[in-house]
Amino acid sequence: MPKLKFLLVPLLVVVAAGLGVWLHAADRSAGDTWHSAGTEVPDRIDVYATVQRIDAAGREAVLRVLAVPRGRFGEDDGAAPTAELRLLNSSSLRGDQVFPAHQRISGADLPIALSGGTVTDYPFDSYDAKIQFAAEMNGEQAPVLFTLDKVDSLFGLSVHAYEAANGVGGAEVRFSRSGGVLIFAVFMMITMWGLAIAVLLGAKHLVSRRRGLVWPSFGFMAATLFALAGFRNIAPGTPPIGSLLDYTAFYWAEAVIAVSVVVAVVAGAITERANAEPR
Repeated sequence: MPKLKFLLVPLLVVVAAGLGVWLHAADRSAGDTWHSAGTEVPDRIDVYATVQRIDAAGREAVLRVLAVPRGRFGEDDGAAPTAELRLLNSSSLRGDQVFPAHQRISGADLPIALSGGTVTDYPFDSYDAKIQFAAEMNGEQAPVLFTLDKVDSLFGLSVHAYEAANGVGGAEVRFSRSGGVLIFAVFMMITMWGLAIAVLLGAKHLVSRRRGLVWPSFGFMAATLFALAGFRNIAPGTPPIGSLLDYTAFYWAEAVIAVSVVVAVVAGAITERANAEPR
């Protein structure tokens, strides 16, 4: 039996580590997924857009966009356009991009406005965006092949509809918190409630047993009160105060701990005073 217990601990560690590796692989595979829409004719403009970051509080997504002219529209293996290239986009935050003829094209960061959702729903908030690109070469519309992927590890990306008509390439996308963020946020909620219940049980023991002023116990309780605030502030994505995380766990945990400390100290002081009085 002791040998079985000795082997059980390493086995549980291996299982937990294996589960973590599997979750990481699944989250990474979802993050490496790319989507494309448009036409694949030889003469076209390839538009590569990568989601660099999602600013939930500012309600915008930042895309790094690179246009590559193909066929008769490009030269030097797509590094430069043969004529003036105008890249039209759906961003309401910045105008269209213009690339002079025969000059090397460089990538640019493009902000896209987000709709729907609110950051106070963290960690279950999600946002929608309509991303579209069209192109013109010397006033002539050029077909577009649009490719979208992401590098922001805090959000997942899913496509609801594709736009691939009249030379336009685009997609209607939804950004939601990644699996890693959801797991950590739920872990934070459980931990907050666990610490609050632990302090409550400790205070109940001190009061019911009339232990008086047990300063090491009070130090642990008070430290937990302030430690939870720091713990809450490391939530991935830095959610604002007043989010769902706060209303379901943080506020309640802080209230339970604060009341437990006050009640335990007051009851302990009363007990110490009663014990000190001459009989």
